[in-house]
Amino acid sequence: MAEGRHRQAQHRQPRPKVIRPSIVKVAVPGAAVALMATGSAVAFIDLAPSATDAVAASSPLQLKREAPTSRDALRPPPDITTQAQKASPVAKHLKKQAPIPKPAGAKIRAADGVKNLPPAKIAGSKYTTTDVNVWSAAAGTGSLLTVLEKGSKVAVTGEVDGVWAQIVRDGVVRWVKAQYLSATKPVAGGISQEACKSGSSVENGLTADAVRVHRAICNKFPNITSYGGLRSGDSGSEHSSGRGLDVMVSGSEGQRVADWLRANRKKLGISELIYSRQIWTVQRSSDGWRSMEDRGGATANHEDHVHVSVYGNSGTA
Repeated sequence: MAEGRHRQAQHRQPRPKVIRPSIVKVAVPGAAVALMATGSAVAFIDLAPSATDAVAASSPLQLKREAPTSRDALRPPPDITTQAQKASPVAKHLKKQAPIPKPAGAKIRAADGVKNLPPAKIAGSKYTTTDVNVWSAAAGTGSLLTVLEKGSKVAVTGEVDGVWAQIVRDGVVRWVKAQYLSATKPVAGGISQEACKSGSSVENGLTADAVRVHRAICNKFPNITSYGGLRSGDSGSEHSSGRGLDVMVSGSEGQRVADWLRANRKKLGISELIYSRQIWTVQRSSDGWRSMEDRGGATANHEDHVHVSVYGNSGTA
């Protein structure tokens, strides 16, 4: 009996309500969404829908807003400018490096004395007879700019200041010693016979060979400017007949002059040389330089000059 009532009670219990499926909106704060999109830690809040949320979820407009959104759309755009700067960094040591100074060479020296100079007027050209120093001012009072090699062609203005001649280089006035300039180009390895500018008066009364020697020495050794030539009262000497020439030079340079004359004696018509108590003659050329007796003084011993005796006119230079 009791069992029958119990079964009746079970049959009388109301059936549970069936809730139809519906769309339920879960309201998640924007900050929480951003954290989820970036993969950061998410703080979950109470997800139980309220009555207001359930009603709002059934709106077609709300459903449209709930369309799936790509996670990439939620990420902030990359900073292109910052990435480009990081891709090509500038080395710090380059910023600290001091600028490399430009060498102060010939161009700076050549500029010396250029300011306030009038335009140079070129009158002609000449050649250097030896290696010549070029100065920014006459008398060596300026700066030494360069050295011209023997045989260099230079433009001249025709202006002179004592022993200095004015030349033009790169449109600028410069100065060299006039005695080292020649109207003709010297022949390499040859013997110049150009008229000498210094000591030319010594040629008066000299034979052709003596003139050859004078001009050869004058052009080969332009620093030598003093000579001795004709001495009519010097009887018994080559000087009385114009066949003798004294080259006023001493020391080691005098020996170089004497040796050079000996090496070129055929071209110059030389028969005898005397220097520093030594003598050389064609007749005894195989003996070389021979010693001479002491005559009691520098001039008598030919220590201050080279004496040259010539045939007359047998040279070929």
